[in-house]
Amino acid sequence: MRLEITRKTNLAISAMAELDRAGRRMSGKDLASSIDTTTAFLAQVVTPLVRCGWVLSQPGRAGGYELVVDATSLSVLDVIEAVEGPTDTRSCVMRSGDCSVADPCATHEAWARARTALINELAVTPISILSPQGVRG
Repeated sequence: MRLEITRKTNLAISAMAELDRAGRRMSGKDLASSIDTTTAFLAQVVTPLVRCGWVLSQPGRAGGYELVVDATSLSVLDVIEAVEGPTDTRSCVMRSGDCSVADPCATHEAWARARTALINELAVTPISILSPQGVRG
């Protein structure tokens, strides 16, 4: 697990927070503008969210994006994993490959505790409490 997320994931979290704040369907242009990206990149950002069934994408002149789940039921970790894939808890931060109790690196124990704390915090932080502006990067 990296200690930073990609721009795409940051924008996905921002988009979810903005759609929750708006409480209505937003045009792609308006949503892209509100999270400081282009409409072309926005389409890539929301694709995993649509695939998960959290965001509805309506094409056409009156279309746009709409949050179709309760944002209190989704955590920051849910969105990160929807965009980035499953959280990797075995990768070693000091060397290439997996880190294990049988073959630990120098920071294995400290990193395992820190990783667990970070994942737990992300898992209990609902999208609904985030400010879209607060997650911009």
